[in-house]
Amino acid sequence: MSCSKYMSAPVCLIENDENGQLRVRKEAKDILDGIKEPVVVVSVVGLYRTGKSYLMNRLAGQQSGFALGSTIESKTKGIWMWCVPHPKKEGHALVLLDTEGLGDVAKGDSKNDSWIFCLAVLLSSKLVYNSRGTIDNTALEKLHYVVELTEQIKIRSTKAADEEEEEEDSEFVRFFPSFIWAVRDFTLELKMNGKKVTDDGYLEFALELKKGVSKKTRDYNLPRECIKHYFPSRKCFVFPFPITSHNDMPRLEILQDQDLADNFLEVTGHFCDYVFVNSDVKRLKGGHIVTGRLLRHLVAIYVDTISSGEVPCLENAVVVLANLENQTAVQEALKVYQTGMEELKKTLPISIEKLTCEHQKFSSMAIDKFAKRSFKDEKMEFLKKLEEDVSMCYTDLLEENKMASERKCRDLLKNLFSDMNKRLQDGEYSQSGGYELYKRDRDAIVEHYHREPNKGIRAEAVLEEFLKEREPEANSILCMDNKLTEKEKQMNKEKENAALLEQKLKEEEEKLIEKEKMMETEKARHEDRVKQMQEKFSQEKKQQQEEIEKAIKSKLKEQEDMLKKGFEEEAYNLKEEIKKLKNEKERLHGGGIFKDYVMPFLCPLVETVPNLLVQRSMMKSLAKGLRR
Repeated sequence: MSCSKYMSAPVCLIENDENGQLRVRKEAKDILDGIKEPVVVVSVVGLYRTGKSYLMNRLAGQQSGFALGSTIESKTKGIWMWCVPHPKKEGHALVLLDTEGLGDVAKGDSKNDSWIFCLAVLLSSKLVYNSRGTIDNTALEKLHYVVELTEQIKIRSTKAADEEEEEEDSEFVRFFPSFIWAVRDFTLELKMNGKKVTDDGYLEFALELKKGVSKKTRDYNLPRECIKHYFPSRKCFVFPFPITSHNDMPRLEILQDQDLADNFLEVTGHFCDYVFVNSDVKRLKGGHIVTGRLLRHLVAIYVDTISSGEVPCLENAVVVLANLENQTAVQEALKVYQTGMEELKKTLPISIEKLTCEHQKFSSMAIDKFAKRSFKDEKMEFLKKLEEDVSMCYTDLLEENKMASERKCRDLLKNLFSDMNKRLQDGEYSQSGGYELYKRDRDAIVEHYHREPNKGIRAEAVLEEFLKEREPEANSILCMDNKLTEKEKQMNKEKENAALLEQKLKEEEEKLIEKEKMMETEKARHEDRVKQMQEKFSQEKKQQQEEIEKAIKSKLKEQEDMLKKGFEEEAYNLKEEIKKLKNEKERLHGGGIFKDYVMPFLCPLVETVPNLLVQRSMMKSLAKGLRR
């Protein structure tokens, strides 16, 4: 993939019109739809005119692109997008989202700001919060959008009546992006209590809670608690002033590196390297990896939900996405099967062995294609649909193969019997000794017919039908033959009947072989299908377990910090959250989805093959007895 070939500059992803209505732009949707690779989504949020766009341009590897602006007017409206090939992860796309500046006085709509912040959180795997000056109480109060997140995002569509809100709140850590605070134009010395601290230490110091139960203390702690709670993976970068002269700030976009302060360029380089190396692939609730195509649907789902006045729900979004992706997965998988079998149609008729072998091969490829794209098909609804569609194609092909075999065999017999038919018309078989001559010519033709290759699965059936049609003809010639005695005629009559019966048994054996091969193929397909879907479900379960394990680790770290600083009640609450997460992980480890849904669907047919083998053996014995 080369995203840059169609994104030489950013485009508007989510438009924010003058009435505060959010809309997804078609151009951006089309671009995302063309990105089949996994995406790493980095969003930047922050107050307007704080230099957010400059950082995003540097992440894109460009000097300019996202509009910087040089006045107090906010340049970025809505959310703008720039997709580039990921510089560190081959086969991945880096999607950069530059959001409208929060707190724009010209907009005067804090609700609109909250939705922009909410969308940045929902869509990204790395969230960069950009601010100026210092991380003080004022800066944290301006980040009140974090406090409002639980009012604007739901984890599940429904909750049990006795389930408290806090129980859902504790799950946000599993689905929210990792967090970077970029502090711009920092002019102070990084010291706490007289000791030098790192950028990260500075952030953690700023996020320390105060003890107490007063309203003032609760208000002070709330944004800090939310950042710790929702973004356990945190990083801070403190940027010095980029240039020596404030007069050059409006020209930042066109200034070359040599015009910028060395320490500013150094921090910018560290920032970009960190984002490239430490930003995860965007995942859905449940751990499914998001591609550009999925991100396109995700954006549309969330924007439509917000526009309708509803609160975005992670669980609902996954359900909608899974349905869309699974429908497409069925179509693409069926196409794999149809394309493979289409080539086979050009060679009809073919043997049942060849047909079933190809059916097994391409149906296995179709299941593999389906498994790679589908997700959360826990009740196998879409896999069943794929199996039904494949079965219909296979049934049609079986019928076409039979028809092609019948046409070829009839044409072959017609050609082989053409000379014999002329002798019949000339009366060569109507004289004394004509029956022996007739029988000799007919048997020679039948032997020639059997030697002809590639007649298909209806060879014996068509021959049986053909000989049955000519039975009156043979009997008539036998009766008219004066050379034979009545006893000889009777004996030949019995041989004719036995030959017809033997040919009938061959036809039945042919049908049994066909069924046997089909059942053997279905048995092999069943085993392959079980293996493929077991691997698929194991992968999905592993993703969910990793998701829970990540949440447990972050909660344990948070609990440890709380205990060190004497917040025992908060530490106890975290202990309960950790216990619930561990219980969920244990339930997931036991897992019953595969057993409950997959195995019943993928079972039958297997015991039928031995019965067919017995029938076939009986047919052979009976035919052998008739020949005696």
